[in-house]
Amino acid sequence: MLGAVVGDIIGSPYEHFDIKTVNFPLFTKRSHFTDDTVMTFAIVRAVMSCMKFHGDVVDDITFKISVFNSIRKLARRFPYAGYGKGFTSWLYSKDPRPYRSWGNGSAMRVSPVAWAFDDLSSVEHFAELSALITHNHIEGIKGAVSTAGAVFLARTGHTKEEIRGYITGKFGYDLSRTIDEIRPDYTFSSSCPGSLPEAFTAFLEGENFEDVVRKAVSIGGDSDTIACIAGSIAEPFFSIPTLIQVEAFAKLHPYLQYLEEKWEQWRN
Repeated sequence: MLGAVVGDIIGSPYEHFDIKTVNFPLFTKRSHFTDDTVMTFAIVRAVMSCMKFHGDVVDDITFKISVFNSIRKLARRFPYAGYGKGFTSWLYSKDPRPYRSWGNGSAMRVSPVAWAFDDLSSVEHFAELSALITHNHIEGIKGAVSTAGAVFLARTGHTKEEIRGYITGKFGYDLSRTIDEIRPDYTFSSSCPGSLPEAFTAFLEGENFEDVVRKAVSIGGDSDTIACIAGSIAEPFFSIPTLIQVEAFAKLHPYLQYLEEKWEQWRN
C-alpha cells in the first residue's frame, strides 16, 4: 500500500508537466500527496473498520458500506486533494450513486485490498466491490481487479512473467510496447485503458522500486497516478528503500501518518 503513496508523491510535481526522462529529483518542495493517496488511505480505513484482524471474514454488504463511508469521510476531510469532476459531484451529492466511471481512480486506490485477503479469488472479488462504489463501468472494474491481482501476485512470490501473463491473459491489456516506445508520444489520459498498460509496463521493466517509479513518471501524462499504480505493485516485489519511505512519510498529513502506522500494525 505504501508503494502507491510513494509513487503518488514522487509523481505529483510532474502531472501536466511532463518530465519525459528518468533523471529527476525524487522529492522536491512541490512533492505532495494527492487524491490518489487520500483514496488509498480511504480503502485502508475501510478495511480496518470492517475487519478487526487480518483474516477476518467480511460479507459483501458490510465491505461496500465501509468503503462508501470511508471514501466520503476522507475525501471531505481533504477536499482539495485534486479529485476529478465526476467524483466531486458524487462526493457532494445527496443521492450518491455509481457514475459509470472508467477512470483510473478505481485502480490507484485498490492496493490495500490485495494485502487484506490471502487468496487471489477474494482479492479480485473485493477489488471489484471497492470499484463499484463509483466506477461501475466494465473498464473501471477491470482496472481495479487487475491492479489488485497484480499486487497480490507480487506479494505472494510470483515472477514478473507470471504477473505479465495474468494481466494480458485475463484482462487483455496490451503490454507489447516498451517504456522507450511509449514515452515520446504519450499524452495525458486518466482512463484505465489509457494509463494502466503504461503503469504495468513500468513495473515489469523496472529493476528496483526506485527504477519502477522513475520509469512511470518519465512516461508523462497522469504521472502521479501511473507512478501510484506501478509503485503499488513494485512495493511487495522489490520493497521500498528506507530513505524513500522516510521522505514520503514526512510529506503526509499527521492523520494519514496515523493511518499508515495503524495499517502496518493491522497487516502484521
